[in-house]
Amino acid sequence: MSEMRTRKAELRARLLEARRALTTGERQAASAALVQRVRDWAPLASAGTVAAYASMGTEPGTHDLLDALHAEGTRVLLPVLQDDNDLDWADYAGPSTLERTRRGLLEPTGPRLGPQAVTQARAVLLPGLAVDGQGTRLGRGGGSYDRVLERLAAAEAHPVLAVLLYAHEVVDTVPREPHDHLVDAAVTPEGVRHFARPRGGATE
Repeated sequence: MSEMRTRKAELRARLLEARRALTTGERQAASAALVQRVRDWAPLASAGTVAAYASMGTEPGTHDLLDALHAEGTRVLLPVLQDDNDLDWADYAGPSTLERTRRGLLEPTGPRLGPQAVTQARAVLLPGLAVDGQGTRLGRGGGSYDRVLERLAAAEAHPVLAVLLYAHEVVDTVPREPHDHLVDAAVTPEGVRHFARPRGGATE
């Protein structure tokens, strides 16, 4: 493992441990606050179509947020993990249309729209473990969202990219590799932190 990947793995381990230490009450409060932060954020209010995800475990909760966006008439696309770790997409039609997969994920049961469907989104809400002041996002290391961000760049689609985090997960530095794409913002229970990124988002 390269030094960069080792540093990322060590940071992931620390952040996951911190998430596990959060109480149920703290996670519920964060989930409720995120709904308001996202709904009040102007780019989301006018997005029309938003790509999001169904949170799992200790991730900042998104289920109330999905319901709020759906109820307001926003088209919400949710990912469907494929065998090669790439992401297909389907429309969210309410909590009763989610099912738990053999990998333990919650995914929509509606028709699959294809991996390119994400290019229709005007805003993309990304999972992550951290982001730094340059907009460098730290994911879990599976590469699924790296493919999504590369697909958006290749299609010359420029949705607003925002990672949903707890406040302490906006950190000083995230190790950056050449394939990493930058995000526009971090949305935490405490507010929205904006970053300046070049068009295309990839590092040099």
